Amino acid sequence: MLHRRSFNTRLLQGLAAALAGRAAAAAAEDLPVARVEFNDGAVNTRLIELPAGKRFMLEMVNTGKTPAEFESRSLGVEIVIPPGATRTRRMPPKLAGKYPFFDDFHMETTQGHLVMK
Repeated sequence: MLHRRSFNTRLLQGLAAALAGRAAAAAAEDLPVARVEFNDGAVNTRLIELPAGKRFMLEMVNTGKTPAEFESRSLGVEIVIPPGATRTRRMPPKLAGKYPFFDDFHMETTQGHLVMK
């Protein structure tokens, strides 16, 4: 029994170290950040420009009191953001172009674009 517990402890320590190393590697890359802020049916960021062909972090913030759903079919992202929450996603490089996004819960008032140059 003691041997199994020791193995589980070492396994968890190894996983924690691997995750910490991965987080440090992402921070070391110094990825550009595309920050989109939603607030109860409004989007505070309608146009974000980023370099084409480079990885980036997509940061979705909901400062409102109702849920938001970031959706971009061209980016392949659909994420619900609860009130007061932030969600991030590491994105692969994208070709130059315009990538529309919106809050699926408030489509008429929350349209924006990521522009890769």
